[in-house]
Amino acid sequence: MHFENMLFAKTLRSSRVKAKIKSIIKPELPEGYFIVDKDDVPGFNRMRTVVSDHPLFAEDNVEYIGQPILLVVGPERETIYDIITHISIVYDDLEPLYTLEEAEAKSTVFTDYHYDKGEPDKAFAVAVTIIEDEYHTGYQEHVYLEPQGMAAEYRDDTMFVYGSMQCPFYAEGALTEALGWDAKRIRVIQTVTGGAFGGKEEFPSLTACQVAVAALKTKRPVTLIYDRDEDIICSTKRHPSIVRYKAALNQNNDVIALDVDVLLDAGAYNGLSPVVLQRAIFSVTGVYNYLHLKVRGRNFMTNNVPSGAYRGFGAPQTIFGTEMLMHNIALKIGVDPLDYKMRHMLRRGDPTCMGGKIRDIVKLPEIITRVTEMSDYRNKVQNNVKYKGIGASLFLHGCGFTGNGEQTIQGKIILKKSGENVILKVSSTEMGQGAETVLRKIVAYSLDLPIEKVLCEAADTGLVPDSGPTVASRTTMIVGGLLRQACLELKDRWDEAEEFEVSRSYKHPDFLNWDNDTFQGDAYPVYSWGANVAEVEIDPVTYEINVKKISAVYDVGMPIDETTLRGQMQGGIVQGVGWATIEVMTTDKGKLIQKNLTDYKVPTSMDIPKIDCEFVSNPYEFGPFGAKCAGELPFVGAPPAVVAAVSNALNVPIYSIPITPEDLMEMDSHEN
Repeated sequence: MHFENMLFAKTLRSSRVKAKIKSIIKPELPEGYFIVDKDDVPGFNRMRTVVSDHPLFAEDNVEYIGQPILLVVGPERETIYDIITHISIVYDDLEPLYTLEEAEAKSTVFTDYHYDKGEPDKAFAVAVTIIEDEYHTGYQEHVYLEPQGMAAEYRDDTMFVYGSMQCPFYAEGALTEALGWDAKRIRVIQTVTGGAFGGKEEFPSLTACQVAVAALKTKRPVTLIYDRDEDIICSTKRHPSIVRYKAALNQNNDVIALDVDVLLDAGAYNGLSPVVLQRAIFSVTGVYNYLHLKVRGRNFMTNNVPSGAYRGFGAPQTIFGTEMLMHNIALKIGVDPLDYKMRHMLRRGDPTCMGGKIRDIVKLPEIITRVTEMSDYRNKVQNNVKYKGIGASLFLHGCGFTGNGEQTIQGKIILKKSGENVILKVSSTEMGQGAETVLRKIVAYSLDLPIEKVLCEAADTGLVPDSGPTVASRTTMIVGGLLRQACLELKDRWDEAEEFEVSRSYKHPDFLNWDNDTFQGDAYPVYSWGANVAEVEIDPVTYEINVKKISAVYDVGMPIDETTLRGQMQGGIVQGVGWATIEVMTTDKGKLIQKNLTDYKVPTSMDIPKIDCEFVSNPYEFGPFGAKCAGELPFVGAPPAVVAAVSNALNVPIYSIPITPEDLMEMDSHEN
């Protein structure tokens, strides 16, 4: 984007892991150049989110390498970079925390949640066998197409903010607090966004506030665009996790109780981590009906880059742990892992781990039958040879926001009839996932219109209502459901006038009950389900993993646009394969080691396995044309399937991801 008289901004960041800022020595600035820092924020110097603890600009302390301290703003980039090199910061270093284990030892707990089901203590007291395991997962970088970028222009007593983002109204809310203004004086407009995967959920609120403060101070348009290295160093990541299990087995070796402790590395600030932790602990039982549970979940403060939203939102960490727990128990007792898992599956009418109820038909048996046929799992698992493996995963994903989230935000949509056309007014953003196509199709099908007659208003907070954020796999089911309802009224009133509007706001189904204090009830209105079978080959010399094929079957209700849906499933699978195998991201004393796309590897076209994907029909009563959630589901299932296949190839249990060739070489040498 380009504006007349536009200025550029560059961020000066902390070079220390944890330190007190004693002084900042600034050079004399050339005419037309500015320094923007905490003293220029007219309102609240914090990024508004679930826990608003991250400063827009550092105050007395810095808590991680890369934390923003100030902006240098001016008309020439080279001069800006030169000014930054001449700013000196005097620090007083403080003792940092680098790892989850260190944070646990120091009890730097941001959030601590608990819930129970049944009588776990009694179940453990009568257990024949108790198995204890611990599973680890690492960081994951989003690798969206364009890095974080934002522009702000102050004109007509209004702040206009443009950027690549998922949630324009999140940014608007943050701006109202940072500027101390009413929302009527703020407009946030999403620009073309090439993927986000959660990385552009809350983080753009930070850059939006920074450029808005800069535009207000300079009275000129300001743009702030990260380069890729800067983006990787300072943007949010998937939460690293440790998940500890104690499983109580009866005389038949069935799991009768679980005691689970979930630890997430939130990084230096809490931010969105409490709700990530909630989904993590509510997903901890996966597709299984454990009668007795004791679950604890904690977010810990470390002096690492803050963790945030990422596709799956905490569920991949705990689903991975639970799937591998079941796999490894099966290995210990000498039975097929898939058969063992099937002995524990949820069925319609069963209670969820939070005391809610599975109300809809569970088609896992049909899904498993089909995926094993597609992959020839039964024959291959019995006739495997070393360095070739096959493994299966079973999984689910709760649709929409957790708990009362949807009821709290009460997303709103507007449909406008304009002559022979219909205009959708929603804040759901298109990021390449096909949301616009799906929503237009829902309206077109509902009104018997050609899709060309259905148009979408821009995701501009000045033009559309707050439909809720484009997160949590909620767009098709929640926003699409509201559009479907509005269409029924619009159709009845079609001949009423050339132009008029119909609106709808979300209302929770009456049968759903949730207590957020006790974590009891229906955390989600409905679940989508799936099964994956992965086939791998391991190079016996280099120990590189070659994922040859993924067979996948899903229940997402009824697909609205199957082509778009297949793209989502394939993309989620590939992203999950990457997290499980090659996407290594580590820190050394708070500093990211893999800070560019040379060091941080993601799957390329040469790494993508053959993917066979099918769907079973299972319409959801409250979804548009029976649709449920889909976007996050494929990511959740791929990692445990791949790791199960690697385990099968080497006949060893695996407890952490990503799995590196060095890890496999060591495992194989111990096995031999």
